[in-house]
Amino acid sequence: ELGKPQRNCYTLPGFDFSYGLYIHGTDGGVPAAIGHWNTGKSGNGLVQKMPRDYITMNCDAVKAGYTTAHEFNLYYKAKDIRCNVNYRRFKRCSPKIPADMTFGITTRPSTPFFDLLQHKYKELWMEQQRARTAAERMGKKKKDGVSETRTTLLRKHPLPAKEESFWHLPRLEKVGPHLSTFPDGDAPKKAFSA
Repeated sequence: ELGKPQRNCYTLPGFDFSYGLYIHGTDGGVPAAIGHWNTGKSGNGLVQKMPRDYITMNCDAVKAGYTTAHEFNLYYKAKDIRCNVNYRRFKRCSPKIPADMTFGITTRPSTPFFDLLQHKYKELWMEQQRARTAAERMGKKKKDGVSETRTTLLRKHPLPAKEESFWHLPRLEKVGPHLSTFPDGDAPKKAFSA
């Protein structure tokens, strides 16, 4: 158009045009939605290819007489052995949940308005403060008395007497006598028993 600015917009379609995407076969509109539920089929998602079982393939290759890396690669291509289904240490299956279990966070208990109106929390706090001040006073009274020293404690509770034991060299513990001055074999037993 001569003498007019250029339009930077598009012309819209008519009133009979419907926007959106129509899927043939699955979209039945409101009657289809009310009539039945199209639920997704549960699957394992992407089916992963099991990893190769190199331990078994290496053992079989050695038994067959292959020793070089090139021979091993050829053997891997010829006999492709995969791991068992239970190769994972931890299975990804969902845990067994009881049927009557409810999910979510439990509701908070209701606020005790009766305790708030009676100022019960203030009274509890005051009792705690009184108990703490009483405990501090008792501690101060105990500190004001005569403090006990090690000497006074030892006078009240003396240490047990130490049993005196003679020390012997360990290498001389099991040495027998070299000289016996007893007249016969029973004489040492009689002497030690007395």
